[in-house]
Amino acid sequence: MEGAPVDRQKRNAGGERVRWVLDPLVGVGPLRFGMSPTEVGEALGEPAPVVSSGWETYRAGGVTAIFAGGSSLVAVAIDALSGPSVRLGDVELIARAPSEVRSDLLGLARRQGVPTRVGPGGEPQVAAWGVSIGAVHEQEPASGPFGARTGRVVTDALLVGPGLAEDPYGFETVVRWRGTPWGWGGARGQIANSAERPVTSERERARWGCVPLEGVGPLRFGMGPSEVAAALGGAAPTERQGSFPDPWPWLPREAGQWFLHADVFDGVGVTAHYEYRSQVPVLGAVTVHAFTGPQVEFEGIRLIGRPVSEVDGEVDRHVGTRGVGLRVTCAGDQGPYGDNWYVRAVRAGDAMLSEVRFCAAEWWEE
Repeated sequence: MEGAPVDRQKRNAGGERVRWVLDPLVGVGPLRFGMSPTEVGEALGEPAPVVSSGWETYRAGGVTAIFAGGSSLVAVAIDALSGPSVRLGDVELIARAPSEVRSDLLGLARRQGVPTRVGPGGEPQVAAWGVSIGAVHEQEPASGPFGARTGRVVTDALLVGPGLAEDPYGFETVVRWRGTPWGWGGARGQIANSAERPVTSERERARWGCVPLEGVGPLRFGMGPSEVAAALGGAAPTERQGSFPDPWPWLPREAGQWFLHADVFDGVGVTAHYEYRSQVPVLGAVTVHAFTGPQVEFEGIRLIGRPVSEVDGEVDRHVGTRGVGLRVTCAGDQGPYGDNWYVRAVRAGDAMLSEVRFCAAEWWEE
């Protein structure tokens, strides 16, 4: 699978999103907590589902209904890209810049004397209203199978009934649904707030070149971990990521060889990813970080730390000139066919910046 289709926004006859009002802990729009799957289907004008996993996503409406015991509605997730607008008092919750929603929602909570807290992604959560705000990368509907990535982050929401209000993520079905490819806003998924991370200015970034399928900057695919560190000026990794193999039942969990997956070099702004050849780790891919990584140019295109929509547009024009087309991964990252490098998107507050993963020919980026 190379990406996932992006649903068009749900529109009414006037061309606008359908508008819903949140009645805290009671329901949202035509839905009421406690409804059965049949009642939810009728309220949304869609066939009644057979709920086998604990939730049902209504693509036409841009909402996911989550049930307790498969029979009683306890939560409604509103998709940022295709769901209805949802208003709480004078605050619009859906498809807006997260900083704006955060400011408006916290202001409303202060005026009403309602306590707030920070949810798993760094966005506001208000138990008294059963509201958990989330954030996803905005995509524009397209005539083809893929939506075009914008440079914006927009909000979605999980709205819950009284039984889940204090701890919505303590409910196993919510956790399982959120972990699926379509949980929290489609293939891109929920993205945490990175607004506080410093961004290196363009003039302060090192300048690296790249040779697709061979390497980037001083790094060449096939290097060992010590060679990678030496090529980076003797830098020590700030983090090493790896794992032990799944043990046999009678062996300790940390038995056997520890496999190195990646070395993170925060000081340089890159991550080295390793694959194994004859039980030896060798460099298989390099991610150049959006916030602090060196600037890498490819055919005159500056790839790093820019609004991702701008980079996507320039890469798209380049591959059109070459006539090679794009490869789009399941995560929505994209790059020229045959070169095996991919523009990735990283959140910076309300914006999405570009980073790139350069890969050896044998490396498969899902």
